Amino acid sequence: MTIDKARSLNDIYRTINKDEPTSSPAMSNPGGTTISRPPIIDETTLNPVQRRVYDAILSGPRGVVEGPLRLWLLSPGLAERAQELGAFCRYNTKLAPRLSELAILVTGAFWKAGFEWVAHCPAAISAGLSADIAEAIRKDEEPTFEQEDEAAVFALARELHQTRRLSDATYERAIRLLGLEAVVELVGILGYYTLVSMTINAFEIPAPSGAADPFAQAE
Repeated sequence: MTIDKARSLNDIYRTINKDEPTSSPAMSNPGGTTISRPPIIDETTLNPVQRRVYDAILSGPRGVVEGPLRLWLLSPGLAERAQELGAFCRYNTKLAPRLSELAILVTGAFWKAGFEWVAHCPAAISAGLSADIAEAIRKDEEPTFEQEDEAAVFALARELHQTRRLSDATYERAIRLLGLEAVVELVGILGYYTLVSMTINAFEIPAPSGAADPFAQAE
């Protein structure tokens, strides 16, 4: 990166952060200033496109603009499309919420994305997932399932994350129990929440409401 480009990047981040304190240590850069993670985003200074996306998220089923969704406002085109995909993946697939939230927890645990876990673990339990299953996933232990569809979702999610492939046995089991359309959507959920997890980790987005990192002891 040239000095001029570094200075330009510094100017952008100074504008975003407005010298506010950060939630993680600042990073040094060749320009001699600091770049913090996550960037501070002030909704009072959003441009019209960012404001439209912000309002769309706020008025949707989430009712709040936080975490990765807030960070994505730095690219409103990404934010608009990602939030629409995320709303479908979380609220509108053929999978019961108990199963979609299970897939999200497997993804959050795989990436050790604390914000994702804190945001979704209560929703998963409220939807009917056993708290013991959730805790086993958090600890990277083997859960004990009483419901076969949960076991199938867990097996597919874990195998696809860990091996980047699906065996015939895992694939066929999921199709038999869930149906082809639901499996297509399940893979979409895993992909979308991988994007969420990567955003959380790349920009060091802390867990919401000051919650402790659920994976801190696993590091």
